[in-house]
Amino acid sequence: MNNESRSRVLCVKCQVPLEEGKVSIAYLSNTFYADLLRCPLCGQVFIPEELALGRMAEVEKTLEDK
Repeated sequence: MNNESRSRVLCVKCQVPLEEGKVSIAYLSNTFYADLLRCPLCGQVFIPEELALGRMAEVEKTLEDK
């Protein structure tokens, strides 16, 4: 997703543009930090499909195999 597209992503609940910021992601008692789009009002985080099906899926599999 390019920068122009990112600036147009709106929070469904609040109807305000999402802002990029550091968020924590927890899975199986492990916490990771990433810069993702999030709503400045309610904190809802947007995880792009390519990240969810790519890198995050790889990390989940690695942690589950431990």
